[in-house]
Amino acid sequence: MPMNSPKSLPLQSSSSPDSTLRITEIFHSIQGESTFAGEPCVFVRLTGCPLRCTWCDTAYAFHGGTDMSLATVLDQVKSYGCRLVEVTGGEPLSQAAAFPLIAGLCDEGLEVLIETSGAMDISTVDPRAKIILDIKCPGSDMEDRTRWDNLQHITQKDQIKFVISDRRDYDWAVDVVHRHHLADRCPVLFSPVFGGQELRPMAEWILQDRLPVRFQVQLHKFIWNPETRGV
Repeated sequence: MPMNSPKSLPLQSSSSPDSTLRITEIFHSIQGESTFAGEPCVFVRLTGCPLRCTWCDTAYAFHGGTDMSLATVLDQVKSYGCRLVEVTGGEPLSQAAAFPLIAGLCDEGLEVLIETSGAMDISTVDPRAKIILDIKCPGSDMEDRTRWDNLQHITQKDQIKFVISDRRDYDWAVDVVHRHHLADRCPVLFSPVFGGQELRPMAEWILQDRLPVRFQVQLHKFIWNPETRGV
């Protein structure tokens, strides 16, 4: 839904240079991915990303955005009265102020999810937050940007996601799951590229291989038009 709709609050500028974030949008929607799929969730989409995945569906968050103070972001998130919040992007951890934002959201007693590309160091993320770590498959053209040392910081409360564009990506992801014993660390998500990898073949591959993973689709793209922002 467009940012000027009733569902999404207008962004407010901040003149303070301290704890300032560059924000693309803040909105209230249905969580479309992860083990929290289907739950109401507030999304804080930060601007900017150092990666350029071939299948990226949020390229509009690469540039632009609005400067907002940490206090303003926290107030807008709390105004929705929703316990679940996701900090996403772009790549949210590319902004230094994302770390105090995450801590501040946790301090408010919210359940905080962090959607990160896997290219940034997660070791200093507030341990109360839940990391959803994307491991880039070859089809993304960003495979070499993965920080493999992030795996040592993943715990059972976190999740690991593979976005899969074809059979080659699938086979590569299966090898990584087995080689790093990922299913023993946390829930593992296999997510087909929307409009690319067909759902049924991938579901059948998972069943045939007896994989201990969660097959997920981007639920919000089935509820709203896939090009709609702010959902």
